[in-house]
Amino acid sequence: MAKVRTKDLIKRFDLELLAGENGIHREVIKSDLSRPGMELAGYFKHYAADRIQLLGKTELSFFYELSDDMKRDRVERLCTDVTPGIVVSRGMDVPEELLNAGNDAGVPIMRSPLKTTSIISRMTNFLETKFAPFTAIHGVLVDIYGVGVLITGQSGVGKSETALELVKRGHRLVADDSVEIRQEDFDTLIGNSPPLIEHLLEIRGLGIIDVMTLFGAGAVRNYKRITLVINLELWDKDKQYDRLGLDEDTMKIMDVELPQATIPVRPGRNLAVIIEVAAMNFRLKRMGINAAKEFSNRLTQMIETDQERFDE
Repeated sequence: MAKVRTKDLIKRFDLELLAGENGIHREVIKSDLSRPGMELAGYFKHYAADRIQLLGKTELSFFYELSDDMKRDRVERLCTDVTPGIVVSRGMDVPEELLNAGNDAGVPIMRSPLKTTSIISRMTNFLETKFAPFTAIHGVLVDIYGVGVLITGQSGVGKSETALELVKRGHRLVADDSVEIRQEDFDTLIGNSPPLIEHLLEIRGLGIIDVMTLFGAGAVRNYKRITLVINLELWDKDKQYDRLGLDEDTMKIMDVELPQATIPVRPGRNLAVIIEVAAMNFRLKRMGINAAKEFSNRLTQMIETDQERFDE
């Protein structure tokens, strides 16, 4: 999990630093933001001090109605030694008491021209992405007709060569060899390439090639949601492979179950075309069109009809 500091938020969201410059290196450890309305009223029993505090129009309007002693007390209790920062929205004027408390406690006081709800949604999404569970898998990730296909298999089975053929057919490479995966939601996996090998493919006998330089910017993308896994394995004549597509295998990555298809590799099989068709068939299934089930239903109906004729 990546570390996020207050200075990263200042840079990412172009926040104006007004006070507490000494605390910009404080670490943000929670993705949730807090609007300390109850705290401004004096109730600090459950104060989430380790979160970014957000003061909007409502909070400041209430604050200005307090007495001077209450104002100083509230801001001093807001600015703790674990508070990563306080953000004032809508570009509003910041109370002098808050600026002084921020400087004294080393808590960054920042201002944004955005509305309160906009800051909450944008900053929360950013922090949740940074704090999302993370893993890495050996494989290739390709965007095929909008479907994020993770190609797995043992080393040397032909994953990178297949990815190269898919790129030549107009699809987009996301990552080769190592795919970094983060779980952004309970059912969402986002894959990307490590920065060191971004946009690069390794082809045995040829070496490292830069896909973006060779095929253009349209042949790559930085990240993609993973929705389908294709596992390549060497053909085993003693193994029974699924010929109808009724059996639906899955692969679990972190907490997410992904549909998986196993494709046997042997000379003469065009893997790129097969994977391309698998992606298109996956899209059809999500639209409610399942050729395997339709065939099974037709076969069942035919058997029942023949059985009725036999009984007569």
